[in-house]
Amino acid sequence: MGQEAQYDEGQAAARLRVPRAALRWAVHIGAVPAADVGPMIWSRAAVESMDPEAIGSRLPYALSGAETADRLAEALGTPNPPGGPARVSVACVREMAAAGFLTDLSDDPDRPLLHPDQVMGLARRPDLDRLTTEATPLGPDQCAARLRVRRTDFDHLVRLGWITCALEVRVKFGAARGGTVRIRLYRRADVDRIPAEHPEVDWVAVRALPKGRRSPLAELAPGRRPG
Repeated sequence: MGQEAQYDEGQAAARLRVPRAALRWAVHIGAVPAADVGPMIWSRAAVESMDPEAIGSRLPYALSGAETADRLAEALGTPNPPGGPARVSVACVREMAAAGFLTDLSDDPDRPLLHPDQVMGLARRPDLDRLTTEATPLGPDQCAARLRVRRTDFDHLVRLGWITCALEVRVKFGAARGGTVRIRLYRRADVDRIPAEHPEVDWVAVRALPKGRRSPLAELAPGRRPG
């Protein structure tokens, strides 16, 4: 007697003829039987017990990361301008999903898919401005400004491994500015933790360094603390 058929998420969605994102949402809200073979793996009997129409109706369509960002920005009263600096970015949406405020239904972390009802529920939160601000990753210059140090000092913090890149994004500039470039972004909370995690550094002195003065951080090697 052969082994009973098993279905992973993609195979189950294909057998049911529903989008994988719709099945993922149904799993998230508990609208389908729990995976009974392993993580996101169902038996044939479990898959055959699922109602494709009910699964599809739970997610009539999905919002892209950009669409989600635009809706949250509109809810804040500061719409994202076409081609300009976004009040809410896709990177922010990704961080909101990582924090559990949204459920990413995509297989590609660079191209999130979100349930419109969940997005609108988030958009109605009175603390949306704080949440999006905290979730918005910072570029190196913004990190340096937040720490009140020079950009060269922040570069040393990265070299020392005291903070690591949370994600990279591609930003399109004109040909005169190098075309498309990749920018490393850092979580705001990770930036804020640095002074407390490294009290051995004289942060007052570092912040008072004039332009052109060698940073004391330059003398440190990764993994070592100032004596």
